[in-house]
Amino acid sequence: MLKKTLIAMSLLVPAAAMAQAPVSSLSDSAGSLEQRLATIERMMEARQGAQLQLMDQLSTLQQDVAELRGITEEHEYRLEQLLQRQRELYQEIDRRFSQLQEQGGSSFGGSGSGAGTQPVSTDSSGSSAGNSGYSNNLSENDAYDRAIALVLEDKRYDAAIPAFEQFIQQFPNSSYLPNAHYWLGQLQFAQQAYDKAKTHFQTVVNDYPDSNKRADCLLKLGVIASEQGRNADAESFYQQVVSEYPDSTEANLAKQRLN
Repeated sequence: MLKKTLIAMSLLVPAAAMAQAPVSSLSDSAGSLEQRLATIERMMEARQGAQLQLMDQLSTLQQDVAELRGITEEHEYRLEQLLQRQRELYQEIDRRFSQLQEQGGSSFGGSGSGAGTQPVSTDSSGSSAGNSGYSNNLSENDAYDRAIALVLEDKRYDAAIPAFEQFIQQFPNSSYLPNAHYWLGQLQFAQQAYDKAKTHFQTVVNDYPDSNKRADCLLKLGVIASEQGRNADAESFYQQVVSEYPDSTEANLAKQRLN
């Protein structure tokens, strides 16, 4: 009887061991799978975080590039303005030199000496009328030369504005009239008096189609429209510059602003 019992027990023990083994293995496998899933999730989160950081950096770089491009365009525009003023100065010098040759050495006013074809009259206090305005005795060339000298030579921009305004009133049929309107527009543009500047630039564009200042006036009208938030008008002016003056410096500047 004891022998039979021992035999039965020896048969039951391996069976029990075999029954318990798969449960432990399954538990270990489940734990390993969960660990792997957790590891994958951490890797995905890390990757997403890195991607977001890269996107933020890219956005910052794009903004920096846009700002630098704007600064570069503004510097190019200001440089072009300086070059334009230099060209104006050379043109005025050349024009005055030609006048001197034609008149056999007689000089016109505006060179800083106060000389002219006619004497400058004085007001009741004895001071020269050229300091605050024009004498009625000044000739057309004298008056224009004095006004342009206030800009290009003396850098007295505030005094140049009334000088050009008085020139326009005194000489409404002058051949210098488009230039006078242009310079008034430039001076008021520099003071950010955009509405006043716009009036003079528009006068040159509408009334003087052959003026060599017309392209720059169109460009300035575009800049003013942009400054005032009228983007559609600005684009229209820039396109007009490119269309009507395709090979000009103003057209290149207009293209940059369109881009």
